[in-house]
Parts: sequence; structure tokens; C-alpha cells
Amino acid sequence: MTDPTTPPVEPPRRATEREPSLVLVNTGDGKGKSTAAFGTAMRAVARGWKVGVVQFLKSGEWSVGEEKAGRELGMDWWALGDGFSWDSVDMDESEATAREAWRSAREKIESGEYGLLVLDEITYPINWGWIAIDDVVSAIKNRPDTVSLILTGRDASDELIEVADTVTEMKKIKHAFDRGVMARRGIDY
Repeated sequence: MTDPTTPPVEPPRRATEREPSLVLVNTGDGKGKSTAAFGTAMRAVARGWKVGVVQFLKSGEWSVGEEKAGRELGMDWWALGDGFSWDSVDMDESEATAREAWRSAREKIESGEYGLLVLDEITYPINWGWIAIDDVVSAIKNRPDTVSLILTGRDASDELIEVADTVTEMKKIKHAFDRGVMARRGIDY
């Protein structure tokens, strides 16, 4: 462990390998998992990549800033969920919606059309047993070499962590919501 109060004097180990694509997982109970994914998606667009986003919880009825900006930048965007589980009027329908979102996402992965696909909040339907983890892992392992993926959501499974190249855990230290502060347009959505 390095001492954060002392500037490093040795350079970090040099990377020497190139990979045609990578799998990133942003997980944890802290804010910023999707935000980090969308920041990377912006970077990919700036490099001329074709980028797609599949959202597993947000529905097309939601008006969120990241979708507006992403579409303006040329990202393909599918908000295929039906909202928060606690708002669901029919959990069987919510499950079917998530399965259909996965079917669509898997087709997009297999097509090889995208340099980057963000699978936003996919961990939730995986953890609820709505999407088979084995199917997701298989799609990741068998994806075309040129397709990078970012998967987001809390409680990423060991299987997702194992198949990923990079895993980042966002840890909540403090959140305004804990004080009863509502989500804010421009900050949270």
C-alpha cells in the first residue's frame, strides 16, 4: 500500500499488452456506477466508436439527462425497463420485460455492430433470477472481439467479477438521500 501523503517516486508498472475489447463492471452501493459508464461512453464516441446503451430498469417514459445527452452525441439508446421494482404493479410482467431487454442486449452484443455497449443496471434482474447469469457470462465470453462492455449495478455476482477485465466498486461514504433529500435533476438524472 502506498502512503497517500507522499508523492510516488517510482512509476507504475508498465502495461505491455493490447486487447481488442474489454469488459468493465461498475458495482457497489455508492453513487456513480452509471455515471462512470456514461462518461466512458462519451469517451468512446469521441474516438469514433459506435456506442449503444441498454437500460434494464429505466423505462422510455422517464426523462433523464444522460439519455438526452447520449442521443445528441449519436449513441443508440434503449430504456427497456419498466421502472423500480417497488413501483411494479405486476412482477411477472416486470420479469418478462427484463428478459426481453436481455434478449435485445444479447442480440446487440452478438451483432458486433457496437464498439461499446453499456448494460445499465443489469445486475438487478440477474440477482433476482430474471436473467440467467450463465447466459450473460456466455454472451460476454463469446462476444465479437471488437465489442467492449460495461455492466452496472449493485451486488455484481462473483461470475460477473470473474469474467470482467476491470471491476470498480463505488462505496457510499455519505449520500444526501440518507438525510431525506430527493434526487436532483442534473445531478441524479
